[in-house]
Amino acid sequence: GEEIAEGVTCKNTTSTQGKEPSDGPVLAFAETDVTNEEQVAAALDMAEEKFGEPVNAAINCAGIAVAKKTLSSKGAHPLVDFNNVLQVNALGSFNLARLAAERMVRRSPDPEGLRGCIVNTASIAAYEGQIGQVAYAASKGAIVGMTLPMARELGPHGIRVMTVAPGLFKTPLLEGLPEPVQNSLGAMVPCPPRLGDPEEFGRLIVSILTNPMLNGEVIRLDGALRMPPQNN
Repeated sequence: GEEIAEGVTCKNTTSTQGKEPSDGPVLAFAETDVTNEEQVAAALDMAEEKFGEPVNAAINCAGIAVAKKTLSSKGAHPLVDFNNVLQVNALGSFNLARLAAERMVRRSPDPEGLRGCIVNTASIAAYEGQIGQVAYAASKGAIVGMTLPMARELGPHGIRVMTVAPGLFKTPLLEGLPEPVQNSLGAMVPCPPRLGDPEEFGRLIVSILTNPMLNGEVIRLDGALRMPPQNN
């Protein structure tokens, strides 16, 4: 479980710098564009070749964001920016999920008839999107929306589908902010009043993978944070 959690929470997901902490006896690294069908298929096939059987778990963590209003002093929200966010966050998540499921069905089921689990990553922005987050919130809302129907579709194949909606975590984006800003954001969280640690995200993933009754649901991981609207 700890090795899986470490692999899930590897902070650098944009380059081969993530290779060293991710490679290991039960983990492998493959730099992949989640919107590219061939690259995702190749990564899944590489995992099967290395570990000797099709994948039984797929965790979608790739994501991007832009800070653009629907209408600003510069004009309408650039459609290309909106499309890029939807492509990576929503389409990319579906791309990995569908290709992973295609391979999971080749596994022999366990005594309960289960073959695998897919975990997608949404965001609390799917529920309380801020000004300037219309594209990001739409993409994460799409992930929330696909959770139950995908679970229903894949259930007969013995594949579970879950989604995690994180709040404010110490990601590279937030860690790049000044420390006083980080502390201010952390203080917004009711309990515990701090930013989440990526390891805590990884621990939830492990719990989901090992609890067969978790299926077709979205779990908020946010310390009870409900973001108020920001007028900016």
